[in-house]
Amino acid sequence: MQFWIIQTLNSVAFGGLLFLLSSGFSLIFGLMRIPNLAHGAFFMLGAYFGYTLLSLKLNFWIAAIGAGLGVGLVGIILERFVLRRLPGNAQGQVLVTLGLSFIIADLCLLIWTGDPMPLPAPAELRPPLRYFGMAFPTYRLVVLGLALVAAVGLYFLMERTRIGAMIRAGVDDMEMARGVGIPVGRLFTMVFLLGAALAGTGGVLGGPILNAYPGLDADMLPLALIVVILGGAGSLLGAFVGSFVVGFLYNFGIALVPDLAYFVLFLPMVLVLVFLPQGLFGRVQL
Repeated sequence: MQFWIIQTLNSVAFGGLLFLLSSGFSLIFGLMRIPNLAHGAFFMLGAYFGYTLLSLKLNFWIAAIGAGLGVGLVGIILERFVLRRLPGNAQGQVLVTLGLSFIIADLCLLIWTGDPMPLPAPAELRPPLRYFGMAFPTYRLVVLGLALVAAVGLYFLMERTRIGAMIRAGVDDMEMARGVGIPVGRLFTMVFLLGAALAGTGGVLGGPILNAYPGLDADMLPLALIVVILGGAGSLLGAFVGSFVVGFLYNFGIALVPDLAYFVLFLPMVLVLVFLPQGLFGRVQL
């Protein structure tokens, strides 16, 4: 019983971390139709930025915010000076973002070497929670709580604010939105900034769980892709549900059938693609 409870808590906490990564990817891909394959690299870059800021004796939460803003700045540069020159060119966008992910990975290897860099959790969250003779890391539950807060904040931003309404209008009919004075270009830059910043902040928050190491981007990007495919591109609810589904499949797959972990992980994605190409909560394209 203890095994199942601990693995369930681990799965839920990992699902919250996945949401911080996949929600940004889903926003960028669903709203801007940009398949940003550098998103995993943004997550890894955020982890390394966080490690550097923590080595300067900064507060953990300040380091997380600073790393998120730093990665967001990288995202703005990519969107404004590269991707904006490739509108509607999906192949070009894939190649550019994939190439950028390789560049970021090599730069991280050059700057931070190939050794894993551990990110310490905040001192006040290191003592584990003890309940019924079981111990569970307090920090992981805090990450889950932050993911829930991020989910609520994104929902209100996209569904209950004027900015969200303008973004949706730009997605539905860009020319008409521009005709009525909506600054579509600036809004899309803001979306890319938000998606990249979420990935960078997620990298710092995931650092005490995963560490920062070469290849972290390649480990996390497929998980974000599976989440978006399961949930549906552009759907925050889909990203939320898909993150926890993938979190459970990933943790229990590794724990129970490690030799078939990727089979257990990718099989639901294949089934969804066959029967629901738009994803569980994605809109059907007419």
